[in-house]
Amino acid sequence: MIRALATFVAAMLALAMALPAQATVPAEAWQLYREKFVMPDGRVVDDANGNISHSESQGYGLLLAYLAGDRTTFARILAFTRTELLIRDDGLAAWRWDPGASPHITDINNASDGDLLIAYALARAGSGWNMPSYTAAARQLARSLAKVGLLKRKGETWLMPGAQGFGEKERADGPVVNPSYWIFEAFPVLAQLTEDGSWLQVQATGLKLLDAVAKTKTPPADWLSVKAEPKPAEGFPAQFSYNAIRIPLYLLRAGHAEPGRFAPIRSAWSSGTATIDVRSGRAVEQLPDPGYRILAASIACALDGTAIPAELKTFEPTAYYPSTLHLLALSLLTERYPRCM
Repeated sequence: MIRALATFVAAMLALAMALPAQATVPAEAWQLYREKFVMPDGRVVDDANGNISHSESQGYGLLLAYLAGDRTTFARILAFTRTELLIRDDGLAAWRWDPGASPHITDINNASDGDLLIAYALARAGSGWNMPSYTAAARQLARSLAKVGLLKRKGETWLMPGAQGFGEKERADGPVVNPSYWIFEAFPVLAQLTEDGSWLQVQATGLKLLDAVAKTKTPPADWLSVKAEPKPAEGFPAQFSYNAIRIPLYLLRAGHAEPGRFAPIRSAWSSGTATIDVRSGRAVEQLPDPGYRILAASIACALDGTAIPAELKTFEPTAYYPSTLHLLALSLLTERYPRCM
């Protein structure tokens, strides 16, 4: 039975990968985003962080260009990414590119979520647009990340945040992970693409981690030590903050809408979307931007069928990060939850 189920899942994944691309990011919204954040050379700018670019911004840009059906901009973003960031000897992307520095790369370490986003966007575009070169590039990047970024430990497979700085030999509380780096929709695609079951093991470990944290009735901190029972990592604020707020979006985009995983977050956001001190449960900073508020609205839509507020259905770019989350949420709602729109 298990083998039959695995065969069925593989067949469904292959079918999904073969489906033609359908735009789920509204054309007008994408145009506004592109005009503000995507430079003519394909650099995607984080305007609230010194106008730097990073592997995350390039990966998000690629994914959004694919979801908007914009092949030209996808190719432009990819060209910059290949030339300026994919320069590490291990085939991964350097995570930080600063326009004001020389050389522009100011941190050569990789960021696994950026690598995941780039590989996943390439895989989707390769399949959806029938571009074998994109598929081959996705496969190569996924295999490189599996070699460098996956840690098998005590029966679990962990996605390490970067090649350096987070392991058992580098930190007294290591391994340290970032739960928001688990981009759950990507793992089955990369598993099917590379024929490597490690990606499904990573998915299982990530869901198990979130379930363990949810049982404590607190939302997950941005950075967690998993040396023993998960707890906030040393040297980082013990906060459910700008990293972790995207976890519910990633869960919903991957179809993991089990209510228990969202309960601590919904409770913490009962008085409005905010960053949260996970030890006291108190709000640290309110997040009024529509790109943040739509995260809570998406949870309510998925779990309760609550309609999305009218002001969140339209998109006006603000800063890079909330604007990115806003478009990803609109894509999610258009594809999976049109009843709420």
